[in-house]
Amino acid sequence: MTRKFLFLLGSSRTGGNTETLARLAAEQLPAGAEQRWLRLSELPVPEFEDLRHEGDGSYPAPTGHAATLLDATLEATDLVIASPLYWYSVSTSTKRYLDHWSGWLRVPGVDFRARMTGRTLWGVTSYASTADKAEPLIGTLRNTAEFMGMRFAGVLLGNGTRPGQVESDTDATARAKEFFTR
Repeated sequence: MTRKFLFLLGSSRTGGNTETLARLAAEQLPAGAEQRWLRLSELPVPEFEDLRHEGDGSYPAPTGHAATLLDATLEATDLVIASPLYWYSVSTSTKRYLDHWSGWLRVPGVDFRARMTGRTLWGVTSYASTADKAEPLIGTLRNTAEFMGMRFAGVLLGNGTRPGQVESDTDATARAKEFFTR
């Protein structure tokens, strides 16, 4: 089976440290692995609205960018959340994307959880202080994978504030070259 990696870029800027680290890691993917890169800032979805307690609790099928993201998510065997560490967690666009999973769980006929079970969730992040500050972000991704029955493959961490600075984090760049081989 061909592995299909979906890279979801959650930064508010292009070419930042998280994206740089994710692209370095992706260079090491096997030749047959497919890659799709989506920038969440270019696919804005509305704020998530909790409709669980209205009517029968189901949600309408998503439209627009939300439909694009749902389809891309379901096509992937491997989902890579590439979000910088913003206030100890994922970025706003990443959190909004994950919030929409709650609705996708309740869209009739989508079977979102059953279809996500067994897939792999990866994370890539850059931080400006110390790696321990990324624990809430890591916990968010780990708990998401657990809830969905996905395999959690860990988070690639890199240090950097200004664009390109992560390339000076030699430990992170070395880990990037082996990250997807685990």
